Amino acid sequence: MGFAILSLLLAQLLRLPPSADTDTAGVGRPLRQILRQPTCWVAILTAASAYGIMNLLMVATPLAMELCSHPYAATALVLQWHVIGMFLPGLFTGALISRFGILPIILSGCVLLFACVAVALNGVEIGHFVVALTLLGVGWNFAYTGATTLLTQSYRPAEKTRVQGCNDMIVFVTMITSSASSGVLLQERGWELLNYVSIPLVLAVVLAVIWLWARRALMPASA
Repeated sequence: MGFAILSLLLAQLLRLPPSADTDTAGVGRPLRQILRQPTCWVAILTAASAYGIMNLLMVATPLAMELCSHPYAATALVLQWHVIGMFLPGLFTGALISRFGILPIILSGCVLLFACVAVALNGVEIGHFVVALTLLGVGWNFAYTGATTLLTQSYRPAEKTRVQGCNDMIVFVTMITSSASSGVLLQERGWELLNYVSIPLVLAVVLAVIWLWARRALMPASA
């Protein structure tokens, strides 16, 4: 609470200059038109799915570990490695995107998310949770960072606030939904079901990204 209050007070001192881009580039296209672009909706689908999957499994992990009779210290260890997996790759994810491209990095993140589910379904020992949640963190980082980078290719300077705002709204509604349903699904159906639910979501992102990749290869100017 103290840090939250301090952050609130410090935020009052923040003074951001007005955006010159918005003033000089006009009002831009209607939001509906922007969202219909393949690059835009694939980026939003990826960002929302990555956050939804990560949140669904992360929120349920402490409860699942308690049901498996693991000690609190083990749960803390698992979440520590998860947080490291989420944010440490941020030091070099941008460089990987520059080197290999956005879509390959998103697909790499999806592979890691699949690996997370495979490990989680393979057992419920502490080691399984550590490896699965670390893979979940890195997979989220690659997929979400790639998605937000991809989104920037879908709008003009004057349109960025509306598009970014729409993306954030969809992402955080997905987060709220996954958080609210995580504990209920775990209680009613168990840890395995949560992981099985993640599979079609990751698969949807993989198919969308591969489709966009193929579309760009055939029609570079239209993507």
